[in-house]
Amino acid sequence: MPETLPPGTSSRQLVRAIGRWSLTALVVNSVIGSGVFGLPSTVAGLLGKFSPLAVLLAGLGMGIIFACFAEVSSQFHQAGGPYLYARAAFGRGMGIQMGWMLLLGQAAAPAANATLFVIYLGEFWPHATDPLPRALILTILVGLLAFINVRGVRAGALVSNLSTAAKLVPLFAVIGIGLFVLHAHPAVASTGAPAVVTTSQWMKAVLLLVFAYGGFETALAPMGEAKNPRRDAPFALFSALVVCTVLYALIQWVVVGVLPDAAHSQRPLSDVARVAVGSIGAALVAVGALISFYGYLSAKILGMPRVIYALAEQGDFPKAFAAIHPQFHTPYVSILVFAALVWAFALSGEFKWNVTLSAVARLLYYGVCCAALPVLRRKQAEAGGFRLPAGNLFAGLGVLMCAVLATQVDRSQSLIVAATIAVGFLNWLAVRNRNTIARV
Repeated sequence: MPETLPPGTSSRQLVRAIGRWSLTALVVNSVIGSGVFGLPSTVAGLLGKFSPLAVLLAGLGMGIIFACFAEVSSQFHQAGGPYLYARAAFGRGMGIQMGWMLLLGQAAAPAANATLFVIYLGEFWPHATDPLPRALILTILVGLLAFINVRGVRAGALVSNLSTAAKLVPLFAVIGIGLFVLHAHPAVASTGAPAVVTTSQWMKAVLLLVFAYGGFETALAPMGEAKNPRRDAPFALFSALVVCTVLYALIQWVVVGVLPDAAHSQRPLSDVARVAVGSIGAALVAVGALISFYGYLSAKILGMPRVIYALAEQGDFPKAFAAIHPQFHTPYVSILVFAALVWAFALSGEFKWNVTLSAVARLLYYGVCCAALPVLRRKQAEAGGFRLPAGNLFAGLGVLMCAVLATQVDRSQSLIVAATIAVGFLNWLAVRNRNTIARV
């Protein structure tokens, strides 16, 4: 069934069908991906028993970024997310740069999740990782979500809502059984953790955890289809931050308390379930991981095509990407192109490259969007929406945090950033020259 248009909506407009709670679920779904199933052991290896504190500190630090995004996003009701904010604040060139960073970084992250989906599926069906079955699984995985989202934003939001609920159930189950084990038995003396924790280890751990909290920005892209974006975006961001911080902190506490060698666990949540209830529990957590990966992928395919659509709508990409399906009222060309990009990255199998690109790109557009807050206050003083107390201070802290974390980026990651910036610059030259010729 095609989308039912609200009164006064033309057939060429997007449908405002995403409500407050659907937007909140989309933010949670965009944040909680594969990291929660593997990151606890990495952080435990860096900080040991202090790792739950690092989770809370990273949540506090990301609260600064979330707060800046809450104000900035509430000033817009169009699709585009960080691309739109940067364009409005700093002009077309910076907007295009943020569009490319967001597109490449957020295509890489779901591609990595799709790759992990196949790997975890291999626990139940060993042949899943063989070349032909793997290609077929990835095609079905991405193709089904593309089909659902082309059919309508309500269907895409419904899938996001269901997958968010489904992924949270096994995570809270692990927390519950872990707390029961800790109540019945004293916390184990964890091995594999460093005897002395250095400043560098704290920085690396917080950097990893900041990216574990990232991804929320894609949920802000489909604001052209949100019912009340100026009111609902801040609510969704702050609600999701609370949920994710509590969830991550409890999981980290359980992992370092239950597992004797948390630092060397490849699947820490499954190992917690195995300690508590045996192999059946571990298998159930693996199923939860599959749901989490797929849910994260669904959130990205719902949110990110709206950035491509916004770039085309503003004349920064070819107009074909702004096409609206005449029956389903969705940006179907952008959806199909983004899904194909995710599929291609996932099929390449370069998981580490995908993760690196996504992580580095976030530093740049988080910092730019924080810097946009005071600029937009001056340029759009009449715009309604949420106003962050001490907003300029929060913006400065956000930019500073991104700059400090950028010192942890190595040379290979810097090259990826440079190449992406170069592509964005060429894009800007192309559209600028086209407009100059058109005026002549």
